[in-house]
Amino acid sequence: MAQIIESIPNISEGRNQEVIEACVDQIRTTPGCTLLNYSSDPNHNRTVITYIGDAKGVEEASVKLAKKAVELIDLTKHEGEHPRMGCVDVMPFVPIKEATNDECIELSHRVGSRIAEEADLPVFLYELSAQKPARKNLATVRKGQFEGMAEKVQQEEWEPDFGGRRIHPTGGVVAVGARPPLVAYNLNLNTSDVSIASAIAKIIREKDGGLNNVKAMGFMLEDRNIAQVSINMTDFRVTPLYRVTEMVKMEAARYGVQVIGSEVIGLCPMKALIDSAEYYLQIENFDFENQVLENHIL
Repeated sequence: MAQIIESIPNISEGRNQEVIEACVDQIRTTPGCTLLNYSSDPNHNRTVITYIGDAKGVEEASVKLAKKAVELIDLTKHEGEHPRMGCVDVMPFVPIKEATNDECIELSHRVGSRIAEEADLPVFLYELSAQKPARKNLATVRKGQFEGMAEKVQQEEWEPDFGGRRIHPTGGVVAVGARPPLVAYNLNLNTSDVSIASAIAKIIREKDGGLNNVKAMGFMLEDRNIAQVSINMTDFRVTPLYRVTEMVKMEAARYGVQVIGSEVIGLCPMKALIDSAEYYLQIENFDFENQVLENHIL
């Protein structure tokens, strides 16, 4: 069976379709790499791109994407709800088949080195690839965002892993690393008060004593005039989607607010959705491996 590694980079452009397509074309035109999905959010001003391939194909596509993004995206003119520190803000590698965490870590080192040299973007290694404990958490690395990063990298403990103690003047810096599968999951509220979404996010996220393997922030969706709890589920096997959904509903009720919809950004493992279906349908003695038709077909 052929090796499959997944990459899910986020670029800091969700509005200019020409720029988005030019960046996505870097994946489409790379041998040994298959584009699976890309999704843009104009409120966040961000696009999530998902592709798979063997290590060589993913490496080439990732470097090409970084080179095109730094050419076309100017963060001095960028505005959006989502925190960001680079034109390519984050570039994770996930082992899917015939690949290991160690191989993805090695891939992240090669890609990070090449992005610093060929795209002139300094690189932080994060998650499983982190060389220092403080760099494991992406939110900690990104703190200060693009506007504060030039000053941050002058601190000895925050010199980038590749590219020197500097940032690209319009492209910033990028986080590159290996990590487990992640589900980007958002819950929308029937309120325009973003402080409620932020308060709920603080309650549910792990770093503030909430649910394990949950990262969350509150955002305002200006085009819909509603607040959103934006969540990264870093391991849905530990904390499933239904559990975080029910906790958000419960906390929202304190403010007289309801969850009016949810969304999954990018691709999602089937098991994450089946777990929620099993919970809400109250299916007894369900066997995921043997009772899901697609498992037999695939």
